[in-house]
Amino acid sequence: MPECKLGLNDRVLLEAQGRSTKGKAIDLDDINFISMLARFENDRTISFLPPDGAFDLMTYRLSTQVKPPIRVEAQVERHSRSRIEIMVKARSQYKDRSTATNVEIELPVPSDSTNPNVRTSMGSASYVPENDALLWKIKSFPGGKEYMMRAEFSLPSITAEEATPERKAPIRVKFEIPYFTLSRIQVRYLKIIEKRLPSASVGKIHYNGWRV
Repeated sequence: MPECKLGLNDRVLLEAQGRSTKGKAIDLDDINFISMLARFENDRTISFLPPDGAFDLMTYRLSTQVKPPIRVEAQVERHSRSRIEIMVKARSQYKDRSTATNVEIELPVPSDSTNPNVRTSMGSASYVPENDALLWKIKSFPGGKEYMMRAEFSLPSITAEEATPERKAPIRVKFEIPYFTLSRIQVRYLKIIEKRLPSASVGKIHYNGWRV
């Protein structure tokens, strides 16, 4: 089993090596390894023997603020307690050379919503009553773009003047961006070290008349 050494754009390691940390270095906090790596505590070296199949090598946390790749803003307006209107704006905040695919934006709606009327500037949207949500799907979302969605629902339920405010559920966003990491962590190198076994000696051994 070969030994592997992994190098990341870790600011502490780069500073210890006298390398420049401008631009691409990141601060890794709360680093935990699946298996104990004694060398990392001493010189920040990530050296391990990979097991068979897929596995998690380490977990970490970033203390720096990160900008969400896709920013979603929603505005909800109620009309005469019988109709609700939702206006959503989604904007990609990554460079135009990157493209998000299979984008899904799930927006919560009141549980008694009926008669949906939805319009989008890109993609398609559908009402998912079992999840009390509106699902907006965009197959391809290039960087630096902005799309809009407008939806109207009827609210047949009658509410009191001082009804308890509804719980505000979060908006969920799913997407895929190839070759893009939000944390800006980079693999600087991966070294695979194979230790050669000594050559077997050639000879003859006789045991009780048998030749081996």
